[in-house]
Amino acid sequence: MNPPRPGTDIGFAVRRVSEAPIVAAGAVPGYGPIFNAGVIHHDGRFHLFARGVRDGYLRNDGPGPRFLDYISDILVFTSGDGLSYDFQQVLARSTEHGVHCYEDPRVQRVGIGDDERIVMSYTNLPSPESGGAWRVGVHRLGYADGTFFLNRTSGRVIGPEDHPDKDAVLFTLRDGRVGLIHRIHPNMQLAVFDSLDDLWDAAAERWDEHMRELDRHTILRPSDGALGIGAGAPPVATADGLLLFFHERERSGRYTMRVALLDDETGRVRSILPEPIMLPMLDWERSGDVDEVVFVQGAVARPNGTIYLTYGASDRHVGAATVEAAPLLAALAGA
Repeated sequence: MNPPRPGTDIGFAVRRVSEAPIVAAGAVPGYGPIFNAGVIHHDGRFHLFARGVRDGYLRNDGPGPRFLDYISDILVFTSGDGLSYDFQQVLARSTEHGVHCYEDPRVQRVGIGDDERIVMSYTNLPSPESGGAWRVGVHRLGYADGTFFLNRTSGRVIGPEDHPDKDAVLFTLRDGRVGLIHRIHPNMQLAVFDSLDDLWDAAAERWDEHMRELDRHTILRPSDGALGIGAGAPPVATADGLLLFFHERERSGRYTMRVALLDDETGRVRSILPEPIMLPMLDWERSGDVDEVVFVQGAVARPNGTIYLTYGASDRHVGAATVEAAPLLAALAGA
């Protein structure tokens, strides 16, 4: 359990489902770190979509990126209880289909009724030699015989060109429009589209206009002294609005989990808790390839009134936790 920070009374607790990772580094042959996982509950099971880094990467002791030969694919694990996961498949392999490297998948339902689709968003990392900016990638997913698969023709890179963009989540507004929250450093921005197809086929001019008015589209900024924030899990629909769990990088470099309540009609922020709701505390959250990291990416509302959360830990492992929705919403109502 995460206690509140000294001197605070947040009225609820985020509880880890286990003292150990639900998926640990090295759990799949050929891969080292397995982390930053999105999740969806579908067909009676949890389906976990994790970033798996191939064996053979090296720490870079010179200028440039932190690691060399650092290539990640998207791995899928399944579970009946959200605690014990089995490896199922490599869903998307980097260097195939024009994607140099897949990072940080989120999986979400978008649309209403017969128009609902399951969509994976991720960071599309270009090759270092290209000099290009990381971009937001999206894929529609299909499902058959207990297994998700990529709709190969649906892959897109979306968002503004030539601007590093990542941490994208999609959601449906009350009237059926589609919201996209993304991160142009160091803030989070919102773009709203008439439909999923409208988002998919948005012209470059649409994104140019978005960038010209970026302040107007910004919905969340880092706390005083923090280095940056980014959307974590796709927003969770409740009777009171949309719960957005997100990460914040503090001045020290530590990553924490925070939460805001969005209006389900506009996608704008209604309230935000002033303190993190989860901090790195366990050894495997505090020490790894990047120390002091909990990085939320998945959130599923459960019938018992809790929200099941998945998070990356120290860029090595996947953890899971739960939080009761009612006291969390009550705290947001008073924020």
